[in-house]
Amino acid sequence: MSQGEVGAIMKEALSLIIMCASPMLLVALAVGLIIAVFQATTQIQEATLAFGVKILAVLATFLIFGPWLLNKLVVFTNNLLMNINTYIR
Repeated sequence: MSQGEVGAIMKEALSLIIMCASPMLLVALAVGLIIAVFQATTQIQEATLAFGVKILAVLATFLIFGPWLLNKLVVFTNNLLMNINTYIR
C-alpha cells in the first residue's frame, strides 16, 4: 500500500467525519447562540437551561440526519472492506 493510497483513505475519512459531525455542531452552535441572547436579555443565568436545550436540539438533529449519516458511514465502510485485498498486497 503506497503513501498516496493511505493519504487518499485518510482524506476521505476526515471529510466523512467533518460531514457527519457538522449538522449536530451547527445546530448546537445556533441553539447556544439563541439561548445566550435569551439569557442576556432576560438576565436568567441558569447553566442547565443552555445545556438541556442544546442536548435536546442535538438529539433531534441526530434523529433527523441519522439515516443519512448511517448511509454515509456504511458506504465508506463497505468501500473500505471491499477493497481491502488491494490494500493488503
